[in-house]
Amino acid sequence: MKSLRFMLSVVLISLSTAAFAQTDAQKSFDKLKTLAGSWEGPVTTVPLDPDMNGKPTRVTLRVTSRGNALVHEMKEAGKPDDPTRYDNPITMLYLDGDRLLLTHYCDAGNRPRMTAKVSPEGKTVEFDFLDVAGSTEYGHMHHALFTIIDANHHTEDWTYMEPGDKLVRAHLELQRAK
Repeated sequence: MKSLRFMLSVVLISLSTAAFAQTDAQKSFDKLKTLAGSWEGPVTTVPLDPDMNGKPTRVTLRVTSRGNALVHEMKEAGKPDDPTRYDNPITMLYLDGDRLLLTHYCDAGNRPRMTAKVSPEGKTVEFDFLDVAGSTEYGHMHHALFTIIDANHHTEDWTYMEPGDKLVRAHLELQRAK
């Protein structure tokens, strides 16, 4: 009888821990969905990329699939909608069980996936590399960080890993477009 009570306690603790983790992923996803809308701001790169650094960037986030996915689209402001000539990467954010995942449909022709971890205060959601589908011949997106400042401001930090494990970082200071 004692061992049955002990086992029941262990099962209940395990279930509550799993529910807590799922709740954290859901809370993070819900927080990111508040970013739905159009955003604009400059990009800063390290190392410095003169073709990209300081250029205005437009980010659009849209909740879709009955609230089960968040579409993130990025493009240089003022460029025509022509994906055959201009970069226009798409990223999907979604829950997979008790994990918040990101799949980046990269202009390099691959699809890296990243899994989220949340800061204790809930203002940042950081995505770490999980795996990649497709060739990494030209590199792949490796890390992403979303920081929510307020309802009209957030930052995004994206890390691209070039061949030879050379990192290129892009920081976006975004404000909600009027």
